Amino acid sequence: MDAQLKRGLLDVCVLAAIKSEDSYGYKIIKDVSPFLELSESTLYTILKRLEEARMLEVRSVEYAGRLRKYYHITNVGLERIESFKEEWKEIMLVYSFICKEER
Repeated sequence: MDAQLKRGLLDVCVLAAIKSEDSYGYKIIKDVSPFLELSESTLYTILKRLEEARMLEVRSVEYAGRLRKYYHITNVGLERIESFKEEWKEIMLVYSFICKEER
């Protein structure tokens, strides 16, 4: 898969993984991995980028004697998911055009 396309998909997948409930790194990887390969180092780069873009917020909670970071989606993050859905409709139209001769 093209690296730029995968990057965009991973960003939205991470947002989708925390859309319904706050989550932490390992759980996000576990939730996304059935759909796209996601390493720990890649995840934390994405989380930092999404935090800087104000698409998510971070809070630390003590768990088993150490701090665990939990990520919460913001309204900006929710808007990004919605804009992705609209963009995807356009992509599917182009895909249909490209594949129409194969039918």
